[in-house]
Amino acid sequence: MIARTLADLVVLVHLAFIGFVTLGGLLALRWRWVPWLHLPAVGWGVLVEFFGLTCPLTPLENWLRRLAGMQGYSSGFVERYVLPVVYPAALTRKSQVVLGALLCVVNATVYLLLLWRGVRPWDRSASWARGLGPRR
Repeated sequence: MIARTLADLVVLVHLAFIGFVTLGGLLALRWRWVPWLHLPAVGWGVLVEFFGLTCPLTPLENWLRRLAGMQGYSSGFVERYVLPVVYPAALTRKSQVVLGALLCVVNATVYLLLLWRGVRPWDRSASWARGLGPRR
């Protein structure tokens, strides 16, 4: 029972991480400290997609499921949970690269917007963290 609950928790953490990697840059529009967490997360997400790596959360979930007497799965998290919802066909290498490129485009757009507005996350005097825009 505990192992299954932990496996389900890993799935939720995994999904939250994917959401943060994909759209977390939008949080940087509000809080200046977010890029310090978000950019490394994006880097990891891009590496996983571009190079076909397996996220360590996937084998952890599988191990917990087997420990609970359940069957694990041989595919990755994206193939198991995300793609059946987003794509009806199986994940291909090409679609993984497209997902990685989309990840780069979405986040580059957000950070370019921040730069265009004159917002620098490392500038402690910036009032934009309160949603007021760049300091004048």
